[in-house]
Amino acid sequence: MMTTTPVPARRDLSEAPLLVAARGGAPAHVPVWFMRQAGRSLPEYRRLREGVPMLSACFDPELLAEITMQPVRRHGVDAAILFSDIVVPLRAAGVNIDIVAGTGPVVAEPVRSRDDVARLPELEPEQLRPVAEGVRLLVERLGRTPLIGFAGAPFTLASYLIEGGPSKHHARTKALMRSEPELWHALAATLARTTSTFLRAQLDAGVDAVQLFDSWAGALSEKDYREFVLPHSAAVLADVAEYGVPRIHFGVGTGELLPAMREAGADVVGVDWRLPLDEAARRLSVPGLPAPVVQGNLDPALLAASWPVVEDEVRRIVAEGRAAGGHILNLGHGVLPETDPEVLTRVVELAHSL
Repeated sequence: MMTTTPVPARRDLSEAPLLVAARGGAPAHVPVWFMRQAGRSLPEYRRLREGVPMLSACFDPELLAEITMQPVRRHGVDAAILFSDIVVPLRAAGVNIDIVAGTGPVVAEPVRSRDDVARLPELEPEQLRPVAEGVRLLVERLGRTPLIGFAGAPFTLASYLIEGGPSKHHARTKALMRSEPELWHALAATLARTTSTFLRAQLDAGVDAVQLFDSWAGALSEKDYREFVLPHSAAVLADVAEYGVPRIHFGVGTGELLPAMREAGADVVGVDWRLPLDEAARRLSVPGLPAPVVQGNLDPALLAASWPVVEDEVRRIVAEGRAAGGHILNLGHGVLPETDPEVLTRVVELAHSL
């Protein structure tokens, strides 16, 4: 991938509960953060974003830093997650992609041929300067709270490029993958380099952990995942191993893929709400390896239920998480926009009391 660069000095957060749990230690309390916690459900986020396109906000250092800080101030979570989007590195490299309200990422010219792959631009670290500057601002302002960087995994990025936008069935992606495997691997390798460059830019600027989102990998069989996806996700995770920070790997509907996702090089494996964490830990256990660390997995929809329901679910999930070598409490996917922020705050307070 990229040439080796000196690993930057980081804040000493050796006692931070999230980082302790991610490394299989015994944290002072159950650590908790929420996917998509920066924005969506927060009224202060909506005010700040008014009239500002999503991708414009992602390339504004002050704005992305402030949005990232908002849920830390409001909820007292154990980590900030960088405000960004999985298509940011594609946009930075020069791919004509945008986020359309109510739809999601839309690609002007889908990638479906060898020439299309050859025309994809390589991402250069300099193109990510605004993101790196935002990370540096956050490292200065977060105090003792860790900052998680993130990127989309090659398969999920490829699915957007091939389909031209969001897809329920990923039909074109699967067809290309199986019909033209050499073309698929060329595309996935290109995107692995892009993802690695994006993560390394965040790491060089000071993030304390990274999460690789393979949002749509659950659409695949284990056989196809191992053949067409695992090598490229593994390349990304291996390329950032030298930084020595926890690497989290997450996808939706990936219960049957969890062992392979750990094999890709993850230190922590995120689990969605479909599978109990004790069963996830069992599937992830490998003789001779340390007990697996899991992240998850409260159903985001249940945050709309009454508080007794939410409380029971949090207690159940924390109890099941004790079967693993470590547990970071999170949702099984992102915060829904209609979620009451007060419920998120109460979940954090409850987790810290258990």
